[in-house]
Amino acid sequence: MQFQEGARTERKESVLFLEHYPCLTGGLGAKAENLLATQETLKSRSIELIQINRGGDYTAHEPGQIVGYPHFDLKKRDKSLGTYLQALTIAVRNAILEIWKLEVEENRTSPGLYLKDFPDKKLVSMGVYAKSYFTSFGFALNGVNDLSTFQWIHPCGGLSSNMISLKRLGKVKDWEKEKLRFAGAMLFHLERLIL
Repeated sequence: MQFQEGARTERKESVLFLEHYPCLTGGLGAKAENLLATQETLKSRSIELIQINRGGDYTAHEPGQIVGYPHFDLKKRDKSLGTYLQALTIAVRNAILEIWKLEVEENRTSPGLYLKDFPDKKLVSMGVYAKSYFTSFGFALNGVNDLSTFQWIHPCGGLSSNMISLKRLGKVKDWEKEKLRFAGAMLFHLERLIL
């Protein structure tokens, strides 16, 4: 979060790809009823609860996800937030199709990307923040994570049982190579869409 604020202050564009230790994050739209555990319960399981300034409700992070935080200066690029959100969604969707031959789509009633063949199964959580026409936060793609951290929330108001991972779908062959290929493909598509 400190890096993102510094990037905004300096108007320095970048994209971070990373993994988080087990934690829950609550966005600006987080509803108390969607948090299913107390701070004490979470702490006893080494799960941190963090309130952040992105859009959306509660989501979970854990090792094995691909978390992407694009930082773009929309003012310099002369792009609207709506255009950027659409570009980010398309870029992630296209990269998933390219690397894992898996079709995902938006659900207009709940943010994120869901399996086209099983529209209640959510593969990607999305939550973006834009201030002064500069973006931060982004998406979390469930790769080889075990999804156990989701049990402590209703992710984005949905059911934790609806979360799915590439591993559970039997799509992962060589995770280390695939996550690098995904990052490259996602950047390629995103840059093309917001130039």
